[in-house]
Amino acid sequence: MSAKTCFHCLEPVPAGFNESVTIQGHAQPMCCIGCKAVAQTIVDQGMTDYYKYRTESAGKVEQLVPEQLALIKSYDQESIQQEFVAHQGDDKEVLLSVEGISCAACAWLIERQLLAHQGVKRVDVNTSTHRAMVVWNDEQVKLSTLITSLAEIGYKSYPFQADSEAAQKQATAKSFIRRLGVAGLMTMQVMMFAFAMYFGMFSGMEDNFEQYFRWISLTLATPVIFYSALPFLTNAISGLRAKQLNMDVPVSLAIFGAYFASCYATLTEQGEVYFESICMFTFLLLLGKYLEFRARLKASEFTANLQKLLPLTARKVEDNEEHITSAKLLSLGDIVRVKAGETIAADGVVIAGHSSVDESMMTGEHHPVTKRVGDQVHAGTLNHDGVLTIEINKVGQNTLVNQIIRLQHSALSQRPRIAQVTDKVAQWFVACLLVFASITAVAWYSIAPEHAFWITIAVLVATCPCALSLAIPTALTCAVANLTKRGVLIKQSHVLETATKLTKVGFDKTGTLTLGRFVIDHTEILDNAYDEQQVHALASALEAYSEHPIAKAFTDSASAAAQQVITDAQVHTGYGVAGMWQGQRVHIGKASWFAGPQPKNAQAVLYVNESAVAAFFLQDKVREYAQELQQELKQQGIERVMLTGDPSDKGAQLSQQLQLDACHSALLPQDKLALMQSWHNQGDICAMVGDGVNDSPVFNAAHLSIAMDSGADISKNTADVVLLNSDLRSVSKLITIAKKTRRIVRQNLALSLCYNGAILPLAAMGLVAPWMAVIGMSASSIIVITNSLRLLRL
Repeated sequence: MSAKTCFHCLEPVPAGFNESVTIQGHAQPMCCIGCKAVAQTIVDQGMTDYYKYRTESAGKVEQLVPEQLALIKSYDQESIQQEFVAHQGDDKEVLLSVEGISCAACAWLIERQLLAHQGVKRVDVNTSTHRAMVVWNDEQVKLSTLITSLAEIGYKSYPFQADSEAAQKQATAKSFIRRLGVAGLMTMQVMMFAFAMYFGMFSGMEDNFEQYFRWISLTLATPVIFYSALPFLTNAISGLRAKQLNMDVPVSLAIFGAYFASCYATLTEQGEVYFESICMFTFLLLLGKYLEFRARLKASEFTANLQKLLPLTARKVEDNEEHITSAKLLSLGDIVRVKAGETIAADGVVIAGHSSVDESMMTGEHHPVTKRVGDQVHAGTLNHDGVLTIEINKVGQNTLVNQIIRLQHSALSQRPRIAQVTDKVAQWFVACLLVFASITAVAWYSIAPEHAFWITIAVLVATCPCALSLAIPTALTCAVANLTKRGVLIKQSHVLETATKLTKVGFDKTGTLTLGRFVIDHTEILDNAYDEQQVHALASALEAYSEHPIAKAFTDSASAAAQQVITDAQVHTGYGVAGMWQGQRVHIGKASWFAGPQPKNAQAVLYVNESAVAAFFLQDKVREYAQELQQELKQQGIERVMLTGDPSDKGAQLSQQLQLDACHSALLPQDKLALMQSWHNQGDICAMVGDGVNDSPVFNAAHLSIAMDSGADISKNTADVVLLNSDLRSVSKLITIAKKTRRIVRQNLALSLCYNGAILPLAAMGLVAPWMAVIGMSASSIIVITNSLRLLRL
């Protein structure tokens, strides 16, 4: 076996294998053809900075075999892509699980490699979940090309699936348990011999027995050091190779320094051995890491649970016959029947039946939602009491469940500025810690040499900044998980930070503060030749040809409308609907459509032969909890303003009813945009809450944009936050949780900094034993995570 190690994967180079790759002017050894091919690709594409900044070694590269290439090629098929690909206009979006990601340099390398392809619009890599979100144009580059491209630089990738993700987490948990088991078992054995040696010091134990116990302790401690504690050493070495100091450096110095010092004492039969301390130290450290791992899993369980709620089968209806099929095989346009107590298998529209559906798994609202013909239902929701027949309109990655998972991943992949600053602070802290530990060692060697070694180890361990690095990511993960569970879908990483600074919130009226469902408040007859029933029937018959929201207010007269026959119907955009009725020309629409006396504030006027015969006054129902939200925002000192395109006085009336600070009516989209920009110039931090297509421009200008799920798709695509339950209370809940997240982040940072500030002088003065340092370091990390988990219970 050669002493050389592969520059790419850091594994030993087999004897007789002499391949190399020139990297930054130096010939670097490679251990196999695969590593050579990957390294050469990285060099050829000008990405050698990867080797400079990586903190962990790359995995050993396995070349793709023909069977794997055929599987990757199949990912280009539309029928297969329905399972894992979402559409964003002309682009596609996929969430890939990527094997081999070990550090931030890996994320940089993956992003550079994919963005080099024409047609790739966006790449977000999450190093903690080993996933990559990719948006690309399928006409310019195929998915199989992107996956093969990642394989060329040593990363095996495949479309994310909940089952494989769960298997990966289970494998990580098993690895923790195995290492813990070895450390725990050996610690107990070594402790027994340690007690025997301590007892022997007071009872005249013969030297040969003492030396025998030392050799036995060395034998038992070795598996703990080179198996259980090995990840700490490999991570530390990788960091040092990349000229970066990570948190495993001081820990590795403590563990392996104490081990080799004890080995030297055993071989020379001079000095003390501390195998029991090393084993206990490793066990406690691994236990703390395992508890951190379990806590982080809890914070990310929500999206995994969403996937598990999807049923495996569905009742597909063909030729009036029902048969059971796999839910994954459903396609657009399929008809599915869902009986009481069953879970809906895919997103669709109700075409027959009436029932109530539990949508709490996505919206956080536990009250059943009534579903009738024409209503949208979602995969994973539970049908309560009726039988529903559904036509599938969304499958695969376009379903709401998968949209939630993708957007939550996207929000957590984009690290906020404060988290990046904390990571840099942690690296500087490690550097300062090593300097301080060196000073401590020198000082104690001059004062009491017999205590210098273990006091230095206590300093290294006790002040490791694990809690500092966990302070922000755990809090953000818990906050996003809580809000997602409540139906508040965060799409951008800045949302929680921005929500704490808001000074002004703009509200659209129709569809946001109101339901956008008009009802007829009262009718004014302008021509006594017609009675109320007749004008309602005629108006309803005309409005049946319109898709305008106001037209739905006349559906209650549908039975009477059936008696009225309208011919030659035409929709006049911006005015209303016209047609022929019993030989007369009839119109319904704006009050200003024709000249003459016009009723004031009427939303619709019925004309016969261009003469007004009836005026309809409509009312848009105020959305539930609108008043409650305004009161809560007022108590927080946030200014509330209505921005509406409605030219009538309805906006002013609603503004007065809700006690808003201001109301701006008859606004065009560009007017809303100009108003938002003027607020910015005044120094306000602004949010906009809306639902319509005309809200998209102002959404782009607002610091924080919030869309109702009941609104237009374009507004939801533009917004930073989507309220899946269209519940206005969620706006207040978002601000409240954002402020509590900020408070918990500050608590976490204060706790970790106070702990390190307090333990450092105590350890340096020799008042903290190594085992106490381990407990203190692990306890500080666990306390920070536990404090963050409080956000899940809000």
